[in-house]
Amino acid sequence: MPAGSFDHVVIGGGSAGAVLASRLSEDPARTVLLLEAGGESDADEVNIPLAFASLFKTKWDWNYTTTEQKQLLGRRTYWPRMKALGGCSSMNAMVYIRGNSADYDSWRDAYGAAGWGYDDVLPYFIKAEANTRLGAPFHGQHGPLHVEDRRVDQEPSTLFVESAVSAGLKRNDDFNGAEQDGAGRYQVTCKGGRRWSTDRAYLGPARARSNLTVETNAFVTSIVIEGERATGVRYRKDGREVTVEATKEVALCGGAINSPQLLMLSGIGPSAHLAEHGIDVKIDLSGVGQRLQDHPVIPLLWYTRGTTDIAEMSNVRNLVRWKARGTGPLASNIAETGAFFRTSDDLVAPDIQIHTVPSGFYDNGFHEPTSRMFTAAPTLVAPTSRGTLRLRSADPAWHPEIDAAYYDDTADLDVMLAGVKRTLEICTQGPLAKHLDRPWQLSSTPSDDELIEHIRKWTQTLYHPVSTCAMGSGEDAVVDPELKVRGISGLRVVDASVMPVVPRGNTNAPTIMVAEKAADLIRSES
Repeated sequence: MPAGSFDHVVIGGGSAGAVLASRLSEDPARTVLLLEAGGESDADEVNIPLAFASLFKTKWDWNYTTTEQKQLLGRRTYWPRMKALGGCSSMNAMVYIRGNSADYDSWRDAYGAAGWGYDDVLPYFIKAEANTRLGAPFHGQHGPLHVEDRRVDQEPSTLFVESAVSAGLKRNDDFNGAEQDGAGRYQVTCKGGRRWSTDRAYLGPARARSNLTVETNAFVTSIVIEGERATGVRYRKDGREVTVEATKEVALCGGAINSPQLLMLSGIGPSAHLAEHGIDVKIDLSGVGQRLQDHPVIPLLWYTRGTTDIAEMSNVRNLVRWKARGTGPLASNIAETGAFFRTSDDLVAPDIQIHTVPSGFYDNGFHEPTSRMFTAAPTLVAPTSRGTLRLRSADPAWHPEIDAAYYDDTADLDVMLAGVKRTLEICTQGPLAKHLDRPWQLSSTPSDDELIEHIRKWTQTLYHPVSTCAMGSGEDAVVDPELKVRGISGLRVVDASVMPVVPRGNTNAPTIMVAEKAADLIRSES
């Protein structure tokens, strides 16, 4: 195990940490230690796009659960997070969405995150990307992160796009281009039909560098703070506790759950809450663990007729085909097509995103389909509800208390209801409709009350928690626009937790962008 000191210690080898460690180690004069609580992301299930949900509730999963949700009939909801190199980029559905330009302009204008407007962040999306179809002015073709059109589309997915267009949505061949609104196929973070995580994209080429040390199965327990400076990190491995020194900076890249938890365990957070657990307060920061946001999603399913179901195609023959050529049904990311639309004409950007699945997918995919089905899942991408993350114990091994606060602002429930109704309209007309037999768990003409009950019963996470170490200039901000933790030197947070508000769309690409920009911020100062 490494001992002594490094210029930079990066905590967490996930979607952000892998990027940051790779970029910092490009400078041979810097020494970088990357600490990852999990192991190598070397399972077949990681690399096979169709298999991502099979990693849930396994050794690869932190396996988090929220508190009882008042608006979801008192249910606790399951939150999977990958515990291995690449983080959630090694376990997600690989949908490459950046969010809307209005999101980043609001980071700058509404939250005081100077330097994080759309024009500021677009160069970092482009720098990261190697897109096989799209180019300038919105896309890059020479970055580490491969983005491609999926190598397979199931018939129901394609028919959804045609039905959405016939229902009045625009056809959109690039959700990350000039406009986000419309319906189309999702691009994915794959290379040749295989998952392309930040582990493969960034760490893989970097690990031969002598100035980069990657330590797996290293469970960080605290950040060492001396006075008002972070000077190192303590972690456990193989029954031992190790302390390493960071001579320049500690970069915390644990994500929206682990980062605020580790800050609080280290004495940085709301003083009264830390005192409840007997933790010595180093920096009183009320915003740590506050302002939590996530994208809630509601599955709408139909039994189908006269079309395909991808669940029937997971077999040895198709596995051999995927292993040989990266083609066939196993190259599907499950969420193949979708749409963005606005539930009100006066909105500046879409507030609903649809993900479609050419099979029956609900409750995180834990129920094996027994009939051919199709799923369209409206997702609330501009929620106003804010949850919290708090400690349950001063023991780092205890999971924190996560309150997602789904629909606690009743306006969110109103928007989701409108999104569900519009999704039903889209799917039950046009070319898709002739293949839909009958709805699942709903009547053919459901009332608003029936739909609201369905929303409360079946809402789940879309796996996009953010904002628990939010960036900004206000008193409740945890980090400043340079991602430095307020009130302490030598410590930054670099991950989805710094986003002041959740972007409209899947959050992996924005997380990678944050790390790309952070690397430049760090290099410009030292």
